Amino acid sequence: MALKILDACINCDVCESECPNAAITQGPEIYQIDPNKCTECVGHFETSQCTEVCPVECIIFDPDHVETKEQLLEKYHKLTASK
Repeated sequence: MALKILDACINCDVCESECPNAAITQGPEIYQIDPNKCTECVGHFETSQCTEVCPVECIIFDPDHVETKEQLLEKYHKLTASK
């Protein structure tokens, strides 16, 4: 399941640099997560780095993008294949 950032985001800029897949970018009002790039850090880390550093805990699982660990790992392999 990809993650998403809620409106409670304070634009602190901390999460963007923590994302190993460059899935987090500044949106029109708050940061946003591209579900096509978000692997919840599967393949990189044991836990989602953005949720670890978010000071207002506004990053949650996105119920619109449900994926299994296996699907996230497959996405990780696709995203890192060209690196």
